[in-house]
Amino acid sequence: MGQHIQFDREKFKDAIWTVASLCPPEELGNVKLHKILYFADMLTFLDEGRPLTGVEYLKQKFGPTARYLTAAVAELAAEGLLSVEETDYHGFLKKTYVPHGAPRITRLSEAEITLLREVSEYVRGKSAKEISEISHNAAWEAAELGEVIPYTTALKLAPVEIKDSDRQWAKETALAYANQDWPS
Repeated sequence: MGQHIQFDREKFKDAIWTVASLCPPEELGNVKLHKILYFADMLTFLDEGRPLTGVEYLKQKFGPTARYLTAAVAELAAEGLLSVEETDYHGFLKKTYVPHGAPRITRLSEAEITLLREVSEYVRGKSAKEISEISHNAAWEAAELGEVIPYTTALKLAPVEIKDSDRQWAKETALAYANQDWPS
């Protein structure tokens, strides 16, 4: 059974712009932007049964990457809302996202903005290497390199605690089914 998740391109762009405005440019590179969006989408899916933006995430060597991030950033830049600067960072090209103007966050609720803020603060406190390692979780492991990571794999991120009442229910339910007369 496939997932029927609707991608909201404009909401995705609003989320990118919001994250860029919440983070000092020197603390938000490409790796961290991908991970903030990934964690926000997966956490929303866990909480509400639907992702924040619905973008597809691909399993890549350094963790999940948002499929349309480059195109969305280019659109935001063309609209004059964001600029991307590339600098040398220890021999690697580091992208820095600089927001311009007031965000048009009509598609994001206060709760979604709060989630983006909280996830951004968590991710910004880690190095790109640390946050990549954290994103290599059960959800990421469920896909092959280059494949789309299904949102339902977020369920593997939630801790599961089985209580005695759960065991008792399972036992009673199994006994009830075992004692039924099934048609041949």
